[in-house]
Amino acid sequence: MSTLSSSSYTLLSRAAPLPGKFSPAALQRRKQPAAASVALPWVPCSCRRSRAPLFVCHAQKNTYSIHPGLLSPRLSRAPSPLRGFANSSSSAAARIHPSGPVRSMAAEQQSAEQFRGQARLPGFAAPRRYDLRLAPDLAACAFAGSVAVDLRVAAPTRFLVLNAAELDVAPGGVGFAPRGSAQVLQPVEVTNVPEDEILIICFSEVLPLGEGTLTIAFQGTLNDKMHGFYRSVYELNGEKKNMAVTQFEPADARRCFPCWDEPAFKAVFKITLEVPSETVALSNMPVIEEKVNGPTKTVYFQESPIMSTYLVAVIVGIFDYVEDFTTDGTRVRVYTQVGKSAQGKFALEVALKTLVLFKEYFAVPYPLPKMDMIAIPDFASGAMENYGLVTYRETALLFDEKHSAAANKQRVAVVVAHELAHQWFGNLVTMEWWTHLWLNEGFATWVSYLAADQFFPEWNVWTQFLEESTTGFKLDALAGSHPIEVDINHVDEIDEIFDAISYRKGASVIRMLQSYLGAEVFQKSLAAYIKKFAYSNAKTEDLWAALEEGSGEPVRTLMHSWTKQQGYPVVSVKLKDGKLQLEQTQFLSSGSTGVGQWVVPITLCCCSYSRQEKFLFQGKQEDFDLSGLMECQKKDNFWIKLNVNQTSFYRVSYDEELASRLRYAIETNKLSAADRYGVLDDTYALCMAGKQKLVSLLHLIAAYKDETEYTVLAHVITTSLNIAEMMAVAAPEELGNLKKFLIDFLEPFAQKLGWDAKSGEGHLNALLRGTLLTALAELGHEATINEAVRRFNVFLEDRETPLLPPDVRKAAYVALMQTVNKSNKTGYESLLKIYRETDLSQEKVRVLGSLASCPDPVVVREALDFILSPEVRNQDAIFLLRGVCSAAHEVAWQWLKENWDYILGAYSGTLLTYFVNITVSPLVTDEKGDEAEEFFKSRTKASIARTVKQSIERVRINAQWVKSIKGEADLGNVIRALAHK
Repeated sequence: MSTLSSSSYTLLSRAAPLPGKFSPAALQRRKQPAAASVALPWVPCSCRRSRAPLFVCHAQKNTYSIHPGLLSPRLSRAPSPLRGFANSSSSAAARIHPSGPVRSMAAEQQSAEQFRGQARLPGFAAPRRYDLRLAPDLAACAFAGSVAVDLRVAAPTRFLVLNAAELDVAPGGVGFAPRGSAQVLQPVEVTNVPEDEILIICFSEVLPLGEGTLTIAFQGTLNDKMHGFYRSVYELNGEKKNMAVTQFEPADARRCFPCWDEPAFKAVFKITLEVPSETVALSNMPVIEEKVNGPTKTVYFQESPIMSTYLVAVIVGIFDYVEDFTTDGTRVRVYTQVGKSAQGKFALEVALKTLVLFKEYFAVPYPLPKMDMIAIPDFASGAMENYGLVTYRETALLFDEKHSAAANKQRVAVVVAHELAHQWFGNLVTMEWWTHLWLNEGFATWVSYLAADQFFPEWNVWTQFLEESTTGFKLDALAGSHPIEVDINHVDEIDEIFDAISYRKGASVIRMLQSYLGAEVFQKSLAAYIKKFAYSNAKTEDLWAALEEGSGEPVRTLMHSWTKQQGYPVVSVKLKDGKLQLEQTQFLSSGSTGVGQWVVPITLCCCSYSRQEKFLFQGKQEDFDLSGLMECQKKDNFWIKLNVNQTSFYRVSYDEELASRLRYAIETNKLSAADRYGVLDDTYALCMAGKQKLVSLLHLIAAYKDETEYTVLAHVITTSLNIAEMMAVAAPEELGNLKKFLIDFLEPFAQKLGWDAKSGEGHLNALLRGTLLTALAELGHEATINEAVRRFNVFLEDRETPLLPPDVRKAAYVALMQTVNKSNKTGYESLLKIYRETDLSQEKVRVLGSLASCPDPVVVREALDFILSPEVRNQDAIFLLRGVCSAAHEVAWQWLKENWDYILGAYSGTLLTYFVNITVSPLVTDEKGDEAEEFFKSRTKASIARTVKQSIERVRINAQWVKSIKGEADLGNVIRALAHK
């Protein structure tokens, strides 16, 4: 802890002075002067370097200087068109439960020390309105600002405690003015607590209850960490420039301005920016006025409705845009770098339709007068749902008709729908605390597929959604997983729950519940929930109550087992004497048996989908009478499928006879695409856990020889490549035969599709072509590699050639890298040439994802070193890591260890967790697990502790599976038979 004292603090000494236009006379003409100027001797002068006007305060034996426009006045309470939104919710102070004993303590007994180490802010006071002023200096990568917070003191206290991190706050620039009083109270101490990211403001006397205004002047740095208020680099006319960008979720608004940085502390925001006159300034609300004064301009934005701090957004730079309006008049823009606006047209089309769809689905109009979406060159996550100003990676927003692949188009559509869903689910109705993050992310993930299915039914996105469920299954099968509703006791813990549990499992259990309740009942109940909690906060229990009221079903009883405990069940199935014998146990990839128990919505069909049975399975073991389906059981080739169309979040383990009958149903195309996917996914998971043999899985894969659905065949490919990776360690002598079997299996599909798209070909074929050819290249298929190299060489000379369209470029790049070694790096250098010459982010990502697919460890190491060079944006490093050849995982692990100190300093948040997960998880021996455990003992930090634990657990699971494979005596014979069939 450090106290902000005169010996260690100077307000603007480390930031470049900012040009200004406010005069002392103008400041004096304001109805109510700035709180700081009332009590302190601010003297007008000018900056020695820029000659810009400043005010200087000589106080407490030190000198503080501040830009005049940043001395926020106490604002009047005159109503505005949006003021009513602030009053539509009860005050935050009444809803916040402070941590620790400080709330009940008498004011005179309180001390600053008692606020340290608390999970949440105390509830003595809550903000109602922020008047935020920021002046970013893009050249100096710094900013100055002030904030006037209208707040309500709800309990006797001498302290105001709020969040601040990496900001310089001068003690002399802080004051509190009670409503109706001419006096401005000056703090006796302002204490910064960096480890808790809080600012403790202590006054000499107890603050009066009721309304007042807290004014704080501050400054900070436009960092390069892609969080808080940061800088992103772009090119304009060949010159590199900085733009200023905010990324505040989950808890980084405090890095831009002092605030109550928790989702339940909702407030109104009035934002003013002072920026270079040639730039575009954006925020959550529309601009109401701009005043230009030579090289700078002041931009005033309309006051916002009530919202959480993590949704505030500010962006300053030079941009192009495309624009249109929804049918009900909402203005929608897509902002891009200059010259790229045409790439925003597809996202604009999707956004226009999505806003209208969600208005109808949620039965609540979009709350703001505009929706801006902007592509940011440096952006850590995929996108961020800031209210009215959504930020994206370029790869998630832009689509180039000539050079973007079908997969890029689908990603743009789904991500745009996801972020716009948040405008209702997350922004309008906000989680009360991060424990309920899944309410935001799970719902947005689920409803984004609903939108994509509405607009692009030919994409079969609900079948593709199963890939989301699989990702959730994999993480939740670890002992180191966590419940959907997870306790958060420190800000460092928040980033790690932006994971497959909150997103994928969350979306999957929502889909399960919708299927159980029915689509119409679910929609109406959801709309009622949003109306009830609009402009306020909610917990998971609030959603269950709304759905229970609307459906009459015991939703809370059903869903508690899915959100409050980690994991999920595997339902074991046997058929005996006309009865279905079910047993549920918690599934763990380690093969251990967990202790969880769930209320499982069972659906099943027998021999056809025309008749289905539905019931709740609540015990550990139960028998169900299937006499109504006896006619089906008399058929020679009858089959039974549980979890019809994979709508629920559990796995199924069939006895040997039932599994054999399902394999026949797959061979004869009796099952739906979703169920064909589900049988394979469950079998693979059971095999990895040691519950089934690998030979059974290989026979099942062979049953998909006539598969027609993209998602199913893509999953067959992924599963097959994972098996090959394990076989390389467990039975390297059989790897050649396994690859022959897989190549023979995949080659007919590839020959049918070819390299070139057919006229009128569908979206899914375009996706499948690239997936197939990439897999064949990774398996070393000579014909695929040779054709890829031929086409690539033409492309290298002519980037517009039709021989290498975007959908197959990744396949060609991976194939090319199979020809590279330390003695011949021509292909590697050619890919670097493409990387350096393109300005399309999607093309750069394709190249990065291919560079490390080379089987030569020397080349892989060179590629890994490349991602730490200035040529690769920090956000993009993970794409190269994901593409590391299976034979080089230990090379990547060694590289991570050698560069860990740099990585730990350069990356944070989810990007840092990706480095650990992607590099450690693929290791396959207990020795490497021990090595990783020892390495991270002294080299980790709280924000990645869960990820480290999960990654090492995956290594143990891999090692266990390798041992299991080695123990299968008949495996070699089966593989040889399949290879020479």
